[in-house]
Amino acid sequence: MKKNARLLYLLTVWTFFSPFSSTATAPLVDDENPPAALPSVTYVLSMPEPQTHYFEVEMQLKNVAAPTNAKKNGYVDIKMPVWTPGSYLIREYAKNVEGFTASVGGKSVPSEKVRKNAWRVHSSDDNLTIHYRVYANELTVRTNFVDADHGYVTPAGMFMYHDALKNIPLRVVVQPYKTWKNVATGLEPVAGSPYTYEASNFDVLVDSPIEIGNHKTFSFTASNVPHTVAMFGDVAYDEQRLTADYKRVCEAAATVVGEHPCTHYTFIVHHIPPGGGGLEHLNSTTLETSRNAYATEANYKRFLSLVAHEYFHLWNVKRIRPVALGPFDYENENYTHMLWLSEGCTSFYQEYILRRAGFHTPEAYLSLVASSITEIENQPGTRVQSAAESSWDAWIKGYRPNENSANTTISYYSKGSVLGTLLNLAILAGSNGERNMDDLMRFLYTEYYKKQKRGFTDDEFRQAAEQIAGRKLDDFFTIGVSSSEPINYTAYFEPVGVQLVNVASKMQDGFLGAATTVVNGKSTISGVRRGSAAYTDGLNVGDEIISIDGVRVGDDLLRQVSGRRVGDKLNVLVNRSGLLREIPVTLTQNPLVSYRLEPMENPTAAQKALYTKWLYIK
Repeated sequence: MKKNARLLYLLTVWTFFSPFSSTATAPLVDDENPPAALPSVTYVLSMPEPQTHYFEVEMQLKNVAAPTNAKKNGYVDIKMPVWTPGSYLIREYAKNVEGFTASVGGKSVPSEKVRKNAWRVHSSDDNLTIHYRVYANELTVRTNFVDADHGYVTPAGMFMYHDALKNIPLRVVVQPYKTWKNVATGLEPVAGSPYTYEASNFDVLVDSPIEIGNHKTFSFTASNVPHTVAMFGDVAYDEQRLTADYKRVCEAAATVVGEHPCTHYTFIVHHIPPGGGGLEHLNSTTLETSRNAYATEANYKRFLSLVAHEYFHLWNVKRIRPVALGPFDYENENYTHMLWLSEGCTSFYQEYILRRAGFHTPEAYLSLVASSITEIENQPGTRVQSAAESSWDAWIKGYRPNENSANTTISYYSKGSVLGTLLNLAILAGSNGERNMDDLMRFLYTEYYKKQKRGFTDDEFRQAAEQIAGRKLDDFFTIGVSSSEPINYTAYFEPVGVQLVNVASKMQDGFLGAATTVVNGKSTISGVRRGSAAYTDGLNVGDEIISIDGVRVGDDLLRQVSGRRVGDKLNVLVNRSGLLREIPVTLTQNPLVSYRLEPMENPTAAQKALYTKWLYIK
């Protein structure tokens, strides 16, 4: 097994310089001037009453006065991150902290909260112990949770830090509840110390979620790397099949870059009623899915798509990344125009990986591509916000949608997935089938992650893409990425001999453009499409539709509008804030499209060859 050079270096540093290492060899020193002891940080995590939803944290700082300037300042500032990488929203984790205290040698020292996420400890002592509690009752991939059944830790929302100590090795000691036996995490276990783990720095700790309880596990090896799957929740599944399919997905994903950067990998899977998605980490991921994820073939394939997405992030985002995505500022937004690449192109790859692994037929893959295009072209916001703007505004719009979001925004996931498909096709066509998107990923991985050990700028990414494609990609970057103008899909699909066809029915039915929710027989408007009859003539979100042309409306709004023609006028009676209003509405043309990718008539030999390479047809 080829070990990662960076990890070996970090482990070597830990072995020889960690104050916890029993095998450390002291250098020869002058007895009259001994070297200063190295600083260390240890977290002790416990959950003595899990039913109360509280974790207890003890943070032990040793030999920290000098590096933290504690002796000079007379105090130490301890902080809690306000967000977690991979989820681009300020989450204010400090809101769940209580009972912050500090002590030296068992004696309390003064402390005070100086900012929303920072506590000042008034001490210049070398050794300091901090205690606090974290309320954890939100089970998502980006928050903390503990109850009588299990505990889950998102480290950014659990562990505090000092700026001057972020880059030193850290240790985490987990003290599971008395009846719990299992801990799953990507952190490195400390030999001979049960439930004890180490991280080379705070960034690695933040990137290593922890599952604690009595979850079931199974394991497999993919690309010569051991993988562990920790399964929480009562769920029926075929372990033999699931293990084999995890392996297929992981090995297909590894073919993109051609090198696996991990020495081990951990999947934490929560089976909970609503599901919930996933969050990527350095050598692990947390997935949330429903308890019927394996019940049908359709559900099963959707779950494998989630597995492929989060797994591929260990390359795209965790190693192949824009400059803004690491090292991180945990107190402020980290802006980038390239989430369409980091997240959206990972969405592109999730299905492309399943295609090459044999889970999708070529026809099924084409159907998924067409559906993705249909999705973005049916959203009015795609003509308002570019993929680059969507990426930049993730912090204020992406995670905070409202009733008008569909009119003004486009998801960097969905638009980015389409852009990934188009960039792949552009590279295929530009290189006459010699290269595809994989070659771009390999170049970025080798040049920036391995050689330069940093992320890339927007311009560097464009230069790399054009270099791999063998031509300028002005239309892709100017129109596709940086504007909200319509994309010329024909230019991308024609070289592979397929065409994008709108197969939406040419019905003459008029279009209202108001989405509604029905509660207790009352139909209330929940969204109004920009440019539609409802939008133009003044129906509002929150209006309760009482009747149309004098006929009472309950849960049959669509039936009442169905069959009406473009230009037909309706008298809509609504209850708006307790007042009745009659609003005349003139129905418009239905703007919705439904795309399908179809083969062109009489494709050339060159088109057939590119088509075969595009879809991995053998």
